[in-house]
Amino acid sequence: MPEIDVPAKQAPRQRSTVRVLLRLWPYVRPVRARLFTAAAVAIVASLLSIVIPLVLKWLVDGPVTDGDTTGVWLGALSILLLGLAEAVLFGVRRWLVARPLAGVEARMRGALYERLQRLPVAFHDRWASGQLLSRATTDLMLVRMFLAFPLTFLLVNGVTILAGYAVLLAQEWTLGLVLLAPAAPLMIACTLFERRYAVVARTAQDQVGDLTTVVEESVLGIRIVKGFGRHRAQAEAFRELAERLRGTELIKARLLAGIWTVITLLPELAVGGALVLGTVQVADGDLSAGTLVAFLSTALALRWPVESIGFLLAMSQEAGTAVERYFEVMDAPEETDRPAGPAAGPVTGAAAETAPGPVTGAAVGSTTGAGADGVRFENVSFHYPDAPAGAPPVLDGVDLHIRPGETLALVGGTGCGKTTLTALVPRLYEATGGRILLDGEDIALMPRERLRSLVAVAFEEPTLFSASVGANVLMGTGPGAGEPELRRALAVAQADGFVDRLPDGAATEVGEQGLSLSGGQRQRLALARAVVGRPRFLILDDPLSALDVHTEARVEAALREVLRETTALVVAHRPSTVLLADRVALLSDGRITAVGTHHELLRTSAEYAWLMTGERVETR
Repeated sequence: MPEIDVPAKQAPRQRSTVRVLLRLWPYVRPVRARLFTAAAVAIVASLLSIVIPLVLKWLVDGPVTDGDTTGVWLGALSILLLGLAEAVLFGVRRWLVARPLAGVEARMRGALYERLQRLPVAFHDRWASGQLLSRATTDLMLVRMFLAFPLTFLLVNGVTILAGYAVLLAQEWTLGLVLLAPAAPLMIACTLFERRYAVVARTAQDQVGDLTTVVEESVLGIRIVKGFGRHRAQAEAFRELAERLRGTELIKARLLAGIWTVITLLPELAVGGALVLGTVQVADGDLSAGTLVAFLSTALALRWPVESIGFLLAMSQEAGTAVERYFEVMDAPEETDRPAGPAAGPVTGAAAETAPGPVTGAAVGSTTGAGADGVRFENVSFHYPDAPAGAPPVLDGVDLHIRPGETLALVGGTGCGKTTLTALVPRLYEATGGRILLDGEDIALMPRERLRSLVAVAFEEPTLFSASVGANVLMGTGPGAGEPELRRALAVAQADGFVDRLPDGAATEVGEQGLSLSGGQRQRLALARAVVGRPRFLILDDPLSALDVHTEARVEAALREVLRETTALVVAHRPSTVLLADRVALLSDGRITAVGTHHELLRTSAEYAWLMTGERVETR
């Protein structure tokens, strides 16, 4: 086999391919009866190929030698029937495995998709979408191919080789030993091949994921690519990755060529040696011609089982790598809920009040009933899991109270942690310090399903799915919602006008990422999705940034009515959005540095005044 230099950085972790592949058993177990039956059928079919040489021995030493025409026809008919039976049995094996293995692949793909939905946002921040996509497509295809072919034929060919060599040794043990001579070199070559092939197989599959990522990003960002004339640069980046993958595939091809050469050459040399020795024995009268014919026929029947070992091992290694990549996702810790503790009592301490003064305007909503306490952040801190060691936290000791029925605007400079703070409320990320309370209940102790039924969110970058307008909006509420809820939400977001002008109204498909709509239209649909379920707590991350001033004014007027019914936290960058709120909190350097009304902060906070007006203002 040729020497292949593989960079050290590509060296995989030491693993047992068999142990990795055994992890497929829970998925295979439901169809094990058909797989075992298929394997048994394949073994019988393969063993029939060894029976044919025995019929040939009888035919040559008997009817042919004796000139028995009837016996010759009988032998020929027997060989024909054995060949037909072998073909039919292999067809039956294929029929037995086709449907159940397609089901195994579908179940694994479904389990992977469900797992991806349950994994935390921090996981998706780290993983490229193309890597996940390749695991759900290419890798699972390799697994299905392994279950359909190598899994069965490694067993079938192993049994056939053992049975064949037993027949060879029984016919003439000296010739049998000649054919056994290559066994040790073949085992050494296969061991070396497996070790090297595992490295390049993993590298190739990772490179497929990288290539998929580039394609997906180019398609989703086609407007940017075309708008900036970057199609040549994107094409060059794709070519570089494709060339790198091509190089890895060529290494795989050289390894396969090497092992195939060894596996083919050594047995052929052994067969040649056995033929010479057998011919001498026939000439000396120590061996019958029929025995030599049967011996050589058996040896030739074993060529395919022996020669197939190379690519069966290659497919098994690729499947092992695919299974390893699959379970890298399946083994990732998903979002978990802590065991519920005793109900939280009245909240006191630093976060009890962050600013004096009565709540006005929207604070008279329906969330001010008995036991309502709004939203409290108590000494909340956060740093991202993959942040460098020693990096300062994004949030550091945030104390804030949003009163029941109140709308609080969150203002701060770019990168100060506003979006991160809003993401902590629905537990898209987990606070690394302190706690957040909703109506006195620690959200860390609440089941996520219940928490997210109470909290609705609208992000600055609206995400729409390849579905109808109505389906996208109604994702924000329960299964019982219908046309009345949809129309109300569209009216609040001032989206009913443009939706009614779409070809099929609310039933119009918006396409992937909603790119058939303008930025303002997508943002209004995202806002409608947030308010459609009349949430108890509402988180809006700069929800009106893409709207023109006239549409913004209409949306704000309708949104004020919605905000009267909920407790809301609104990230704001413009004075018009800030004026929706009863109070404003200023976030600076990961801390809340000021809380008050818009006009109070304009007078008392130079930083706030600069953020709102763009001018340095002397404060009192």
